[in-house]
Amino acid sequence: MVMLNLPSYLEDKIFELRFDSENTISGIVSYFPLSNSEKQEIISILDKNLTDGFHSIFADVISEEEWNKSKEQIKKKFKDELFDIDNI
Repeated sequence: MVMLNLPSYLEDKIFELRFDSENTISGIVSYFPLSNSEKQEIISILDKNLTDGFHSIFADVISEEEWNKSKEQIKKKFKDELFDIDNI
């Protein structure tokens, strides 16, 4: 995943970047909803308001502690299940 100088703790939470027709970032998909301060930090770093905004794969809000404890398992399970879709 290509990231634009985001701190690793933010980069780690992002699943996908969405690009517009000009090949600039238009939206961000995270595993879980980002906090308002995380969104503001990303907007500030990118120096751009995102036209497609922020989306998340899962709707549940989890704490930073829960994320850090289970993020590798969550990412692996999600990626494994996503790739298994091709085999159905």
